[in-house]
Amino acid sequence: MKTTAPAFRGNKQALPSKPCAVCGRPMSWRRKWARCWEEVRYCSDACRRRAARP
Repeated sequence: MKTTAPAFRGNKQALPSKPCAVCGRPMSWRRKWARCWEEVRYCSDACRRRAARP
């Protein structure tokens, strides 16, 4: 019998979020960003490139 991990049952609405500095889309907190959440400014690489343009 194969057991699989249960689906995420937490409340994603309770996670912190903030807007992207370029496009304004809301970004939800990710575990990957746990140590640098204050430094995260862009939602994607495309927005990061767009911000670097003069």
